[in-house]
Amino acid sequence: MKVRQTRDVDMLSALSLPLLFAFLGGSWAYLNRPERRPALLLTLILFHLLGAYGYRQEPRPELLILLFLLATGIFAMLLHTLLHGHNRTA
Repeated sequence: MKVRQTRDVDMLSALSLPLLFAFLGGSWAYLNRPERRPALLLTLILFHLLGAYGYRQEPRPELLILLFLLATGIFAMLLHTLLHGHNRTA
């Protein structure tokens, strides 16, 4: 049973820092680089899919909470881009 717990912790630690870095870096870039928002949102969605794959391999509540927070942030950025896009045409 200890081997299973070690693998779970490894998956959580392997994904938590990249997901947090992607979200924090993505938030900074979203606010400071409006011309790159579509590519940035795509990159964040791909990071989220990577985290979902990791959760599928080793389901942990902590990773699920992290993925939920990341999805909420991505959704807020996507909604803001759709409602207040900088390249809107009349």
